[in-house]
Amino acid sequence: MFTRRDLFKRTLDGATLVALAPTVPVFLARTARAAGTKPDSRVLVVIQLDGGNDAINTLVPFRDEGYAKNRKSLRLDEKQLIKVNGELGLHPGLRQMGKLLERGQLALVPGVGYPNPNRSHFESMAIWHSARLDPEEHGGPGWIGRGLDTQYRAGKEQPAGASSLFVGEGPPPAALRARRAAVTSLDRLDDLVLPEGWAGKNGKSRAAAMPGGDDLDAYVRRSTLDAYAASERVTELTSRRTESDARYPGTALGGRLQTIARLLEADLSARVFYTVQGGYDTHAGQSNTHFGLMSELGGAVKAFLDDLAAAKLADRVIVMGFSEFGRRVAENSSAGTDHGTAGLVFLAGDGVKDGVHGKVPSLTDLVDGDPKITTDFRRVYASILDDWLGLPSRQALGPGFEPLPIFRAAGKA
Repeated sequence: MFTRRDLFKRTLDGATLVALAPTVPVFLARTARAAGTKPDSRVLVVIQLDGGNDAINTLVPFRDEGYAKNRKSLRLDEKQLIKVNGELGLHPGLRQMGKLLERGQLALVPGVGYPNPNRSHFESMAIWHSARLDPEEHGGPGWIGRGLDTQYRAGKEQPAGASSLFVGEGPPPAALRARRAAVTSLDRLDDLVLPEGWAGKNGKSRAAAMPGGDDLDAYVRRSTLDAYAASERVTELTSRRTESDARYPGTALGGRLQTIARLLEADLSARVFYTVQGGYDTHAGQSNTHFGLMSELGGAVKAFLDDLAAAKLADRVIVMGFSEFGRRVAENSSAGTDHGTAGLVFLAGDGVKDGVHGKVPSLTDLVDGDPKITTDFRRVYASILDDWLGLPSRQALGPGFEPLPIFRAAGKA
């Protein structure tokens, strides 16, 4: 077994390989010598709308008499909405996402939640991340991690590198936590480039010329060369610009989705990419804030899908957006909305069946001031696992969650 002392002894001009881990994640080093994903491998990109998105003003039931009754200052004019059908319209800030609807690339699932809903940010997000209602199970693997763990079966070729990747600040979300599937995180591509002079001048050439020696010599040589190869690959990505009509908004979400697009072009091993858009806890002055969030979201998602189309990757990728809960039907005295229950999930990409899936909750038939939940969120997860990623949902979620017919072509990836 190699010790830290052993590694310090085997250095290149004083640069230890111990420093390699935080500089170039293992998934990139492995990818540098791996064959990459299969050309037909499907990918999920998750956008977490953090804070509790107002589902009612995102997919607006403008014909429901409960809407005008409960939304005085926050009611959106029917003429401003992007019509989905004769009863529903998208928030006017989602104009770019409306273009996806026109192209048949947007699926909407209203009334999504879970039994006995919890209005706490922490508890509700823990339920969405774990797909478990029992708080004692919230510290274990997440729903995505459990699904990806099923790839590691006896007699099956094991995936190389990370199975999931979080793009953002801080640690990966609990949804990606797994027992066997590797997960990593980064904020921007530049974080993965080795600093100039790493391992000294001509370090790569000297690493290549190192003798095989014992097992530790071989490990040091291979890891060093992997680091250089990975860094060179990322440097190429940062300078590459796919010729497309993609126009990313100059926001954190736009930048992170652009980073994910570049990583997808690199053909990494990850099946799931995950990022977060914050700011949805709109207790006061919601109107302007929510418009800005919707505009950022719609613009970023459309640019991302346009980018993938130019790179000929669009048929392999879908985007899922969710929030930990919706908002109350009635606005509060501060021109905002408080924590609610039923939310909205959207899925975007070439592979979705466009339109509305499931029942839209009534705004006059309420439970403690909230719309009734009409779709269990685990049915959406089951659809993604079974019909998109080709992973067995029963092992990840348990029995009893029938997939929704969200995708154009079901089957294994």
